[in-house]
Amino acid sequence: MGVSNPQDRRVASLLGATVTPEGICFAVWSGAAECVWVCLFDGTRETRLELKPEGEGVHALSVLGLKDGTRYGFRADGPYAPEKGLWFDPDKLLVDPYAVEIDHPYVYDARLAARRGEGGDTAALVPKAIARALPAPPPMQSPLFDPGGLIYELPVRAFSIRHPGVPEQDRGTLRALKAPTVIDHLKKLGVSAVELMPVAVWIDERHLGPLGLTNAWGYNPVTFMALDPRLAPGGLADLREAVSALHDAGIGTILDVVFNHTGESDAQGPTLSLRGLDAQAYYRHDAGGKLVNDTGTGNTLACDRPVVQQLILDSLRHFVRHAGIDGFRFDLAPVLGRDADGFHKDAPLLEAMRTDPLLQDRILIAEPWDIGHNGYQLGNFPPSFLEWNDRFRDDVRRFWRGDAGTVGALATRLAGSSDVFQRDGAVSRTVNFVAAHDGMTLADLVSYAGKHNEANGENNRDGHDENFSWNDGVEGETADPAVRARRDADMRALLAALFASRGTIMLTAGDEFGRSQRGNNNAYAQDNDLTWLDWAGRDAALEDFVAALSALRRAAPALQDTRFLTGRPEGGQEIPDVEWLTETGTALDDVTWQDPARHRLVMILRDGSVEGGRLAVLVNGDRRASTFVLPGREGYRWCAALEGGPAPGAAVPGRAVAFMVERG
Repeated sequence: MGVSNPQDRRVASLLGATVTPEGICFAVWSGAAECVWVCLFDGTRETRLELKPEGEGVHALSVLGLKDGTRYGFRADGPYAPEKGLWFDPDKLLVDPYAVEIDHPYVYDARLAARRGEGGDTAALVPKAIARALPAPPPMQSPLFDPGGLIYELPVRAFSIRHPGVPEQDRGTLRALKAPTVIDHLKKLGVSAVELMPVAVWIDERHLGPLGLTNAWGYNPVTFMALDPRLAPGGLADLREAVSALHDAGIGTILDVVFNHTGESDAQGPTLSLRGLDAQAYYRHDAGGKLVNDTGTGNTLACDRPVVQQLILDSLRHFVRHAGIDGFRFDLAPVLGRDADGFHKDAPLLEAMRTDPLLQDRILIAEPWDIGHNGYQLGNFPPSFLEWNDRFRDDVRRFWRGDAGTVGALATRLAGSSDVFQRDGAVSRTVNFVAAHDGMTLADLVSYAGKHNEANGENNRDGHDENFSWNDGVEGETADPAVRARRDADMRALLAALFASRGTIMLTAGDEFGRSQRGNNNAYAQDNDLTWLDWAGRDAALEDFVAALSALRRAAPALQDTRFLTGRPEGGQEIPDVEWLTETGTALDDVTWQDPARHRLVMILRDGSVEGGRLAVLVNGDRRASTFVLPGREGYRWCAALEGGPAPGAAVPGRAVAFMVERG
């Protein structure tokens, strides 16, 4: 092993560990460290080599003779004053922020959070990064997803760990997504893209261990490029091969990424990577030196800093270039556009994502809220960003719960939420959903009037208090056939409203067959039967209903269209793009729209089928059945659009949505 410092800016400026034919160039950024070492590990034996300052905060060293697979970490020294955001401690082994692979998962240990001089060396506690010469990138292709399609939110481990059609050794991992039975299920549902919940390495929150719990969701990352070994035992190849298998089936892959905080947490948290390298630069602090907590997790990444922006952009490019990822969903996305003055839709990082040559055609989805000042930013992200629409979620739930005066809000949500998104153009950027990983499952929405998070060990204090849910007469599980029938009808109504809405829609894995978390609306720490999908006990009839809804949606251009409706004929058409009617076939007027007792609605869309006929969505939110009258058109007749649906002129059951299509 030899050392050189060739001042090769082209190589050394590549942060991380760059494997070359001669050896490995290590480079890391710290604007405040006085000394930085790379630590090479051969078994438990450690060799420390001091990196050389290259200017602009980069510390680098080329080490000759090292090979692919070398295990390494960093250490940094400098002033130690946590109250000022300075955490330098050479006893702390630090994971490379640009690591592409680590040798084992993180395990929280209190010694990782010890003050300088008090906790001892942490090398035995911290995973080692593995230097990898990445294979040639797969051929680039356009994203396999168009706005208006169906996104399927999927937690890799919980989705596959009990799947009987997945080889046992692949269950709980990304490799499960290649299984033919998994692909067949996704195709049956008409999934346009899967959205994988976080797959980057994460660490458990420090309070979970004493409770006997572990983080099941992954929203507590340490670094951003390395995949968690529990999900990807084969490293990046596992993700690349899963994406390729999905692409072969015509299904895109979106990664849920967390660039708003890290698992280093608050001032009592562990020192694992960014904190030990330069906490002042990587995290936001207030004027007094205290960590800003716009995320509720103890720290907030300083996304207005160039070094953080580069790290995030390089991470996104890494997954697009080397795994063929089609897009990204950004957790607590306002953080990406924040500086000391608040959120800015034209923030440099957001603009860079939209214009970067490698990223500009990718699907970008914002979760448009955090807990900081003015943290609710629904509708305020720049065009090309889609946004999770909690207004859709809540208004649809309130309508089906039976709240008074909600029919107008329902119509607005079905039509693409123009009140939220029309300010930026003629298309809706909404992502509609009625349930997601965070909150109650679809089945629990109609089975529990309140949350039941006792298993989380926080005396039911955690999770949202207002879920707009109901229990149909009995709280929780019941054998009462009447209650079960009402719940089944309500689930179908919620699903039908989702699939009848314009814009992109999202379904969370397992909701298509009635999964339950027994009322737990914050199951992030339940890596057990509570969240693992029960494939053997799934509701096959409900699953078939979802598949039929999806097929109807794919055959109806009007439902996949993201343009805002006008209510007028356009482009030489003779009929308007939408009509809003009562069940008697009369147009809704101002008085009718405002009627607090109204729970029925008809939406007629012009481009309702490939044959050119209209599509009628008949919404009966009342518990009483009702006959709906639809306007006729010469040369066409109304037919049931779904098998088993009511015939034209027949009553639509209470608490139901029916679909009619015109055929010539």
